[in-house]
Formats: sequence, structure tokens, C-alpha cells
Amino acid sequence: MSDTSRQILVTSALPYANGSIHLGHMLEYIQTDIWVRFQKLRGHNATYVCADDAHGSAIMLRAEREGITAEQLIDGVRAEHMADFAAFQVDFDNYHSTHSDENRELASMVYTRLRDAGHIATRPVTQYFDPDKGMFLADRFIKGTCPKCAAEDQYGDNCESCGATYAPTELKNPRSAISGATPVLKESQHFFFKLPDFDAMLKSWTRSGTLQESVANKIAEWLDAGLQEWDISRDAPYFGFEIPGEPGKYFYVWLDAPIGYMASFKNLCAKRPELDFDAYWGKDSSAELYHFIGKDIVNFHALFWPAMLEGAGFRKPTAVNVHGYLTVNGQKMSKSRGTFIKARTYLDHLNPEYLRYYYASKLGKSVDDLDLNLEDFVQKVNADLVGKVVNIASRCAGFIHKGNNGVLSMPASEPKIWLAFQDAAPSIAEAYEARDFARAMRETMALADIANAYIADKAPWALNKQEGKQDEVQAICSLGINLFRKLVILLKPVLPKLAADAEAFLNEAPLTWGDYDVQLANHTLNPFSALLTRIEPAKIDAMIEASKEDLAAEAPKAAASSGNGELVKAPLAAEINFDAFAAVDLRVALIEKCEFVEGADKLLRLTLNIGDAQRNVFSGIKSAYPNPAELEGRLTLYVANLAPRKMKFGISEGMVLAAGPGGQEIFLFSPDNGAKPGQRVM
Repeated sequence: MSDTSRQILVTSALPYANGSIHLGHMLEYIQTDIWVRFQKLRGHNATYVCADDAHGSAIMLRAEREGITAEQLIDGVRAEHMADFAAFQVDFDNYHSTHSDENRELASMVYTRLRDAGHIATRPVTQYFDPDKGMFLADRFIKGTCPKCAAEDQYGDNCESCGATYAPTELKNPRSAISGATPVLKESQHFFFKLPDFDAMLKSWTRSGTLQESVANKIAEWLDAGLQEWDISRDAPYFGFEIPGEPGKYFYVWLDAPIGYMASFKNLCAKRPELDFDAYWGKDSSAELYHFIGKDIVNFHALFWPAMLEGAGFRKPTAVNVHGYLTVNGQKMSKSRGTFIKARTYLDHLNPEYLRYYYASKLGKSVDDLDLNLEDFVQKVNADLVGKVVNIASRCAGFIHKGNNGVLSMPASEPKIWLAFQDAAPSIAEAYEARDFARAMRETMALADIANAYIADKAPWALNKQEGKQDEVQAICSLGINLFRKLVILLKPVLPKLAADAEAFLNEAPLTWGDYDVQLANHTLNPFSALLTRIEPAKIDAMIEASKEDLAAEAPKAAASSGNGELVKAPLAAEINFDAFAAVDLRVALIEKCEFVEGADKLLRLTLNIGDAQRNVFSGIKSAYPNPAELEGRLTLYVANLAPRKMKFGISEGMVLAAGPGGQEIFLFSPDNGAKPGQRVM
């Protein structure tokens, strides 16, 4: 059993509320969930909270493109995220949103305390401003020609062609990636967190065992180079929280995002009176606080976050546990290869516990990247889970049900085997605690090998055919079931669904780590049914193809002016076969009427004649066609079989095709003279 119960609060990084969860994301949430489940299995009071990161310009702009409010967007994405997490057995005690009353109050409190303590500075900042959109532009919303290699269409801070980094003002021929307008330089007052005030504290804290050594070494490089003040403000328009007492100024998303950990826990405290916010977050808290994050956001969690907490009078994390990236088949996840796999696409084809086990078998306590090798994935799951663990129960259960009415007899006396299982448990627990799940899985599977070798050596199927050997068969198989039960307990943090199904078969209440030493005898089992089935390689192929199809389905939207009102430039999509191409019903359409849409910055409403019917389409081409009447009477190309899309301005019934970099340079496709409305484009 465990030692004295610990009070533990655990978080994972907050997923951004602007897209779907994919298998790279799932690595972190599965890792965290396994660790939390282990702590709970040991009898500790562990609480796991998370939330959607729901603020920022990207969310504001996407909501605008889709013709919905930002609140509607983040609510829909949060529901999708929660469904995916639940399907992967990620068991949050609370899943909240950073766009919440709790987070607004806490963010204001943290800021006010920092300001009053002298840790906030203000000064003017000059940056690019989009005159058409009326907003300052983050680096990622500026594009132009690289000042180093002259590559076109590069972002405002780095070149994807030559790898150069530069200031946005160095970019040649800059343009707004939002409207296409030429940005102008404009000055605005910004607010800064004085991170250098906490230099001494951070140098001590980052070397106190709170970080893995490689992470601490990287942080030391930044500390040695000298800390800079951190810009924590953004100008309106912005979707987020307004800075107290500063109209038109908003907290930068990365200020209130980590405070979302506190807000989610505070929201949970209101639901569970036994939890006390100050007992976990107060300066003198004796509880343990652990963050699980990816290595791409180390600077926020190992520099800015502990400094903010220190300056605002809260406790700092016990540890920040950092993991590496996910690769698939040895390479970066790729949409064109079908290895950029969404969580939902995986769930459509495979058991989520297969992935939980594979990740666990690869996850050590280092920051190394993890490779999801799909061929190895199939082999490992089939060999370990089906061929070893489940195989023990399936080999033994039938003999017990047929030979003893499902009642376990006294297990065979095999002291060496029993001792091997008992001796291994502390080491496996130590590996779980240290987040060395790969070691825990290796040592657990070594026990499964011992159990399988014992059963194979005793061959109860052969003994059962011999006269007078039935009692021995029952003793052998009863030991086999007991060993299977121990393996289930050891694997329960990783495979909660398998454990629940095994508990039902074993006819036991939910097992804990303390049940490991218990031996079942004279105990009735429930009927056995297959606990897991083998992965068929065809399912992997289908998942890969589905991921390619997902991309192919998105490609037309990214290459045209769609019902969401935004013209988007996209990279080349995955190859599709002729049947997929032929499924797009591309027709000639006559623009009978074109008009402005009241309340919309970018949209025009087009009434299209497609031969035998009329269609209403909203298109984000207003910047290129300020006089809508000039489009009336023109022919264009129309995707006729795109599902209608509900927008706040009405229903958009398809899509017209256009191309161009944006702004005034958007060009509707027009067929040659002689084409007629309704004709299909071949």
C-alpha cells in the first residue's frame, strides 16, 4: 500500500481553442493521465485540472471568418476537445476555459499585485498596423519578401525558405496576412512585466530539482544571456481580458493562459467543498503542484510563470515535467503522407488504449522526442497486450468455468513465481513515480513472460486430458488468473478500460495498488469474453487514408473564397485519386445579384443562377470588389455540392472560386465566353 496520502495538483498545458486535438497533443494528456491515475491508485489525493486556452487574435479572426462570435467558436471547440479526451480515457477532475469569470478575477489579481509591487513597466512600442482592419499585427500576421534570400510569402519574423530570423520591419514588401493591405508603422503604449526583477530567484529555483537537467541547462543559457522585460499587453481589437483601468488594452494571451490552471482549480473548489484553493496555491502551501508540458513552451513555464507567481504572492510549482515532440514513422507529422492524424480520426479506426500503451512503452523521463512507428505499434500491441497479458486470462478462464463452475481453487504453490511478482512491484511503482513509463512497461511485460512461460510449461490443456489431473489443472489456472490480476493492477494507470473489463470478469470492485498482495481463492469468476483483439494492419492503412481524405476535403476551402468569408492561401494538399476529384461538382454560375452584407467587413452576398436553380453564397471578396454591382452579369465557377454553412448573416449554399494574395488582389475565376450557367466543369 502507499505511504501517507499526498495532496497533489496536476495540470497539462492548455490546448488552444482554435483547432482539433491530434496525436501529438494526445502524447501529453495521456502521459499526464497515466501519472495521475497511478497516484490515485496508490491512494493519494491527486487532482487533475485543465482548460481550453481560449483567447487571442487567432480565435477572434477565425470566429469572424466563420460568421460567429468568439464565444460560440470556443464553446464548440471545447465540446469537441472534451469528447476526444473522454474517448481516450483522459480523466480530468475539471476541464474549464480561460474565458471564465474565475480566470478574469485571478488574472486581474495577479496583474494588480505585480503592478502595485513595482513589477510592471510601460513604454511606447512601434509596430506594424493594418489600416484596413484597424488592428496591430503580430509577426505571424505579416507576410512579405525575405530580406536575406528574397523568398516570397514569408512571415514577419522568420523565413521558412532560408531559416533567417529578422524584425518585421526588415521584411520587404510587407502586407497584412489578414486583409492584404500594406501595413503602416504606428506607436502604442504597452505594458511590460519586469522579468529581470526575479533573476536571482529563477537561477535558484530552476536548479532546485524542479526541472529535468537538460531543461535546466537550457534555461541557464537564457538566464546567463540576461532576462528581458516581457510585453504582456495587446491593443484592441483583441479577444481576451481588458487590463484593469486601461481601456482598449488587453492581457496578452500568454499572461492569462497559465493562470487558467488556477482558475480551473478554483472552479473545481466551488463544486467540491473539501478542496481549499489557498491550501494548494497559497504561498505556504504544503501541497504538491506539477505541470506537464511540451518543450516548445518551456520559457513560459520555467521563467515567466514562476516569476509571476512569486511576484503575486502565490506558491511556485513543485516540478515542471517536460516531454519532447511526437514524430510518426521517424518523420515530422505530415498531412500529405496522412501521418498528421487527428484524435477523432484515430478513434474512428482504433482502440484508444492501444495508443495509451504504445506511448507508455516509449515514454521515459527525458525530453527526447517519441516516434510513433506504425509498424512497430501494431507488432507491440499485438504481442504484448493480446499475446501476453490477455492471453493468460483467455488460456485459463475456460478450464475454471468448465472444470469448477467458474470458481477459483487454491492457486498452485510456485514460490519463485509469486516472489518474482512481489519483488517487481516496488520497482514498477518507482518507475511510474519517476514518469519512466517505458521501464514500468518493460518490467511488467517481463512478469507477463514469466506467467506465460509457466502456463506453457504446465500445459493445462494437455493435463486436462489425463485422468486424475483435473485438480492440478484448476490449481495451475487459478494461479494464472491471480497472476493476470496482478498484471491488471500494474497496467491499470495505462489501460483503465481494460482494467474495468478485467475487474468485471474477476468479479471484483475497482482494484487499487493495495490489492496487489491479495490472493484470490474460492472466488467465483464471471464469464470470460475477449478483452482485446489484435490490430489488423488494414485498419492502420484506413486511418492513414482517412487522414489524407481529411486534408483533401479541406483543400478546396483553403484555395477559394468559401462560405466562411475568408480567402485563405494554403500549401499544396495531399494527392487525391480521380474519383475524389470527380466528386467535386464544379459548375458555371451566373452572378445575378451582388450586394454588401450589413455588419460584415469582408463579405459580399452573391445570388447565383446555376441553370436550374438559384443559390445564395457569402464570399469574402469585398476588399477586391468595392463596387458589388460590377460583378453582376459575370460568370464564375461554383462548387455546387459543398454542404450549406450557417452563418450569422444567413445560409451560404456553396462556394465560388477565387485566387490571389488578398486585399485588392482577389480574382474570381471566370470561364471563357460561351459557357452557360449550370454547365459542369470537366
